[in-house]
Amino acid sequence: MDAPEDGQVPMDNDRKPREHCGLCGVTGGEGLLERLHDGLQAQQHRGQEAAGVMVSMDGACRLHRGPGLVEQVFATLPTSWLGEGGAIQRGISHVRYGTAGDSIAANAQPLLVDMAGITIGIAHNGTICNARSLRRELHAQGAIFQTTTDTEIILHLMARALMTRCRGRIWDAFEDALRQLRGAFSLLAMTADAMVAARDPFGFRPLAIGDFNDGAYIVASETIAFGVTGASTMREVEPGEMIVWDSSNRLESRRFAECTRRAHCIFEHVYFARPGSYVFGDSVYEVRREMGRRLAREAPVDADVIVPVPDSGMYAALGFAEESGIPLDMALSRNHYIGRTFIDPALTTTRCKLATNKLHPIPEALCGKRICLVDDSIVRGNTSRSRVHTLREAGAREVHMRVSCPPHRFGCYFGIDFPQREALFANKVPAADAARSLRLDSLAYLSRNGMLSCVRARRAEDFCCACFDGDYPVLPDQLDERPL
Repeated sequence: MDAPEDGQVPMDNDRKPREHCGLCGVTGGEGLLERLHDGLQAQQHRGQEAAGVMVSMDGACRLHRGPGLVEQVFATLPTSWLGEGGAIQRGISHVRYGTAGDSIAANAQPLLVDMAGITIGIAHNGTICNARSLRRELHAQGAIFQTTTDTEIILHLMARALMTRCRGRIWDAFEDALRQLRGAFSLLAMTADAMVAARDPFGFRPLAIGDFNDGAYIVASETIAFGVTGASTMREVEPGEMIVWDSSNRLESRRFAECTRRAHCIFEHVYFARPGSYVFGDSVYEVRREMGRRLAREAPVDADVIVPVPDSGMYAALGFAEESGIPLDMALSRNHYIGRTFIDPALTTTRCKLATNKLHPIPEALCGKRICLVDDSIVRGNTSRSRVHTLREAGAREVHMRVSCPPHRFGCYFGIDFPQREALFANKVPAADAARSLRLDSLAYLSRNGMLSCVRARRAEDFCCACFDGDYPVLPDQLDERPL
């Protein structure tokens, strides 16, 4: 969503990569504002630095957004919105993970503009790979940008089409803009009398549709939003599909581009999505558990206890313990209040301190034992090295580590803030020295084929594994100028 001009997002040393944002939109039905709140809050893990909501009330669009968590932003909603759930016809909402140096106030979404007398809002999950060339072209034509997000480019493309080819037909202009984009984009857009969902032709990021028994619909990045709002899952928005709900809440599907190759982000299953979600047709819980089972078969370990890294390594560790027969113990305690407070993304030293303090060892569970630590990934290696040191200080006799995905060796251009290639642990340290570098007795990763064997609803070739193998389904502008 918010990639800076060099295509890479600054990343501090001691945290996991982050997904840029999450989406939730609701059209029709009762209690719409509450459904938007609950659906967006269920996806808080996808962005914790800003949130926003746009609604249609009494024939007009209204926007509220700001820094902080969903609960904090919704707590400051205008009083005119509250207690009038029946007056709200539709709404879209967004949680954002920002980038260091960007203005959160300016870049928070949805973005709301007046376009030839039509008020339209838009929210985006992903990264547009040809944003640089499109921005230059639009600048040359006199476009003035108010944000640094590539999302704003879509609005400028729409405005240009609206005044030329589409002659006032707003959703034709939207479709025209989508055809000019390359990269990852799951989108929600709305006017006072319609809501639209769209997904890029590769289907990089998830986007699903649910419905309520009162005739309303919900669209969200993850199906976890459906369960908490009482909706039933209908289906995914297909790659290259645009869906319009009109003023009568009728659903119309349009195909703006053919899907010649699916490229679903496998890291959604490895780390990003919540275990209660279905992503790309599979249960995230089941996939992660199966990754642990497969990892135990590929890289067995002689240990006394399996210790998950909370929370991301939990379900892979469960599968590993089941397959290996080694007992599972929660020997690392997580402080759930760390990281829940809004912090300026530029304050990397504060972030590093928070990451270090988040997990605490339990000496009674570790002392004198051979520990197998299970985590979902190793990015820079700093956090893993710190945790191993902590386990040894707590009395662990041996520390082994098993990782439920392959080594990360490449950057991502599709909505994830992996660091530059040279900063990745797997590129900094030769494989033969990796365990010693982390002070481990042994280290092993799940193989690429093993990882892909754990998904069932789609074929292995339907997933993007570029962060592992460098096979990019689509390349960004001037790749040679952008370090991976």
